[in-house]
Amino acid sequence: PLILSSNDLVYRSLVLNSIARTARHLDRGADKAPLGLPRVIAWTGIVAAGLLLPGGDPRRIFGEAGLRRALETGFSSDGGIISRSPLEQVEAITLLAMLRAVYDVRRADLPAWLAETMERIVAALLGILHGDGAPGSWQGGAPLDPARITAIVAASGIRARPLRQARDWGYQRLSGGTTVVQVDAAPPPVARLASNGCASTTALEVSDGPVRLIVNCGGAGLEGAWIPRDLAQGLRTTAAHSTLVLDDCNSTALMPDGTLGRGVTEVELNRQELDNGSRVDLSHDGYVRRIGYVHRRLLLVSGDGKEIRGEDMLTPAQRRRKPAKLPAVLRFHLAPGVEPTLTADNQGALLRIDMGALWQFRTGTGILTVEDSLWVDGDGRPHPTKQMVVTSEALPGGSSIGWLFKRVG
Repeated sequence: PLILSSNDLVYRSLVLNSIARTARHLDRGADKAPLGLPRVIAWTGIVAAGLLLPGGDPRRIFGEAGLRRALETGFSSDGGIISRSPLEQVEAITLLAMLRAVYDVRRADLPAWLAETMERIVAALLGILHGDGAPGSWQGGAPLDPARITAIVAASGIRARPLRQARDWGYQRLSGGTTVVQVDAAPPPVARLASNGCASTTALEVSDGPVRLIVNCGGAGLEGAWIPRDLAQGLRTTAAHSTLVLDDCNSTALMPDGTLGRGVTEVELNRQELDNGSRVDLSHDGYVRRIGYVHRRLLLVSGDGKEIRGEDMLTPAQRRRKPAKLPAVLRFHLAPGVEPTLTADNQGALLRIDMGALWQFRTGTGILTVEDSLWVDGDGRPHPTKQMVVTSEALPGGSSIGWLFKRVG
């Protein structure tokens, strides 16, 4: 009504003709759009045009069939987008919420399959939200404004619980008390499906209520005024994530043209819900071909959320030559506002959080140091912060680094 409120018949005709031309363009090219979000956008446009243009019922039927195919191929069975990007997950929910509003304004029933798909997509997004209501920094993403996330989820009309195990999408959520732990438990997305895929397998993030404690640098998908191209590429490396780095190599290679190369192809995952908390045991083969080691990470989160125990193990891969002794570095990037103070033995640190609880970190192996890091916010601005670095070695007979986060105040 707003666009067509003019009494100028020529103007009204031009507007309607332009909308109709756009709809015909989408009719012809929607399935030529790349898999994932681009194809969902195209088919959503066709459905909207079918609902809003006069005589649009055939186009609507055609569009709903195409949209259903696009959602089936663009999202995993647990509701996660195939690019594994939280940024694109949010865009998809925004898009489908707008389409739902079109159905509402036409007083048309939302197809049952679309409502069910939206429920899965929203639950998957809720699974990677921290206590502040914003998503973790995964696959080039960053913590978007929590108010925006809340508004988008409300507009979708979906009420769902956070998905704890998104095995296909690749994220695990462990929680106890006010503590939330998120883990990347899958290979990076296929290069053709994601332009900002990250070598982040086994990385974790930790929040305590509305305050973040351990983060990934994030922000590779927000390249722009504050993040130049070279920095964006650096933010995709394994070292920019809170996990173990072996021999200063990425667990999945980053190619000179920006695509992802060889690396993690298989992740083994075992999760248990125990009386006293949650346990996740995962391993990946990203270093097997090049270096000959399997990286395994074990995580235990207590039921009250006051303890997070971890162990990172490097074991020689079977049916390969005995690997060499190599440097292994365990990185924990700290959120802005977290101030670490090392203990005298260089195996622990006290973590003071602005307006938050006091946490203690201990490692049983290696030497702990504090280095500079950065963290990218939801507007694509980098902020200086710190990271805890445990320096150890991978040994031909196998080695491990045990560590503990404990809330002490």
